[in-house]
Amino acid sequence: MTGYTTVAAMVKAMVEALNITVPVALHLDHGSYEGAKAALDAGFSSIMFDGSHYGIEENIEKTKEIVELCHSKGVSVEAEVGSIGGEEDGVIGKECRSIADLGVDFLAAGIGNIHGKYPANWEGLDFDALDAIQAETGKLPLVLHGGSGIPDEMIKKAITLGVSKVNVNTECQLYFQEATRKYIEAGKDLEGKGYDPRKLLAPGAEAIKQCVKDRMEVFGCIGKA
Repeated sequence: MTGYTTVAAMVKAMVEALNITVPVALHLDHGSYEGAKAALDAGFSSIMFDGSHYGIEENIEKTKEIVELCHSKGVSVEAEVGSIGGEEDGVIGKECRSIADLGVDFLAAGIGNIHGKYPANWEGLDFDALDAIQAETGKLPLVLHGGSGIPDEMIKKAITLGVSKVNVNTECQLYFQEATRKYIEAGKDLEGKGYDPRKLLAPGAEAIKQCVKDRMEVFGCIGKA
């Protein structure tokens, strides 16, 4: 929209103005090669370079460069290995280890997880693949993308098997949608100045906070900042 520099400045100002005392990470999700470098220059504290659409050799080459650039500024790096779902465990392990050996701080694991809503016939997370990945990457923190809609018990098991970061977005959006819909269907946008975006969007914002709080409780990360 207005660029990485604007976002970084806004977050910095909010942390100072609100006197936020817990550590705050400004993370770039699914960054391109150029986007990752731009976000780093803007002051982001955590960068995900998504090279999964490249062949493994080019992914390694670009990820290595991003790691060197980010670590020179004390910024953490998350990387992703492409097309690992459904492949044999040996291939999964080798590709993940190739990326892990570059010194990345987190590795996004493809274990049957998807972005957006999960279809009714989704077969669940592939814990055998997760075992294979962890066997090759050791204690490297793994990232579970597409965390929205996965049964809580599956996520908890994934956490015991090395997942240290769970991405949740769709679920927050659905909470926002439901709360906003209820506000409008109740006709509150027609009462007084209920049409004011600050009032109209407030229930959705509050719903997102409740969603995040619930996810933090399930993931077991409260009090661990």
